Amino acid sequence: MKKHTPKPEWLKIKLGDSMAYAKTSAILQQYGLNTICVSGKCPNQGECWSRGTATFMIGGDVCTRSCKFCNTKTGRPLPLDPHEPAKLAEVIGKMGLKHAVITSVDRDDLPDLGANHWVKTVEAVREVNPRTTLEVLIPDFQGREELIAQVVKSAPDIISHNIETVRRLTPEVRSAAKYDTTLRVIAQVADSGVVAKSGLMLGLGEEMEEVYETLQDLLNAGCSVLTLGQYLQPTRNHLPVQRYVEPFEFEDIKRRAELMGFGVVESGSLVRSSYHAENHIKPKHF
Repeated sequence: MKKHTPKPEWLKIKLGDSMAYAKTSAILQQYGLNTICVSGKCPNQGECWSRGTATFMIGGDVCTRSCKFCNTKTGRPLPLDPHEPAKLAEVIGKMGLKHAVITSVDRDDLPDLGANHWVKTVEAVREVNPRTTLEVLIPDFQGREELIAQVVKSAPDIISHNIETVRRLTPEVRSAAKYDTTLRVIAQVADSGVVAKSGLMLGLGEEMEEVYETLQDLLNAGCSVLTLGQYLQPTRNHLPVQRYVEPFEFEDIKRRAELMGFGVVESGSLVRSSYHAENHIKPKHF
């Protein structure tokens, strides 16, 4: 296994210490809600919680898949909490969010893979917070079009599904998801008229030519919002970082991606899928 490489200076992060951070943490604990901020060890947790925002994770905190980049617990999930949609809707209102991002664990254990729970959640949030714009970061639902269509019909403002890495590395990085399945999910979302979004991690051993091939595949599928960030190894049991991408490289990729035709591009060492998500509602060419 590749020897551990220390993080460079530009990847040093600050923990949240503001009153807004403390308030966000207290509300989440009070309602027992999960966030990808915590389960995914997001480097932007301090910044986002200090701004009073968070990315909520529904369907429990145990995933049925075991991707080698992800820190979310894997195993046999508990039954769905039928009160979760209402609790989440209440919390979003209490936090006064103008824009909310919701994701979930994979629930391959359920007959509908969790699609109906997704619909109930979006509908509950909409009913309680009609002025809050909403982004959902969905699993692939095993590529089942009828399940994806249910989420599309619930009418979130943005539907995101991350491709995560280039085609060659997908079997090693993602435990069950397929590169072409992801592209089909994005194409179905885009064809429905909803803003389609996706993201990649860099530093897993991809070649830059492969990165741009992936960007073109995403564009061809109808993706209009793109995020690119540095892969950070959550624990020594996860895939090692092959290299730390320099900040100027992220800037170069951003410029080229915009020239290729993406409406919004967030590209930087600490960028994650929901980073500055409130700015992604209306891509330039959408």
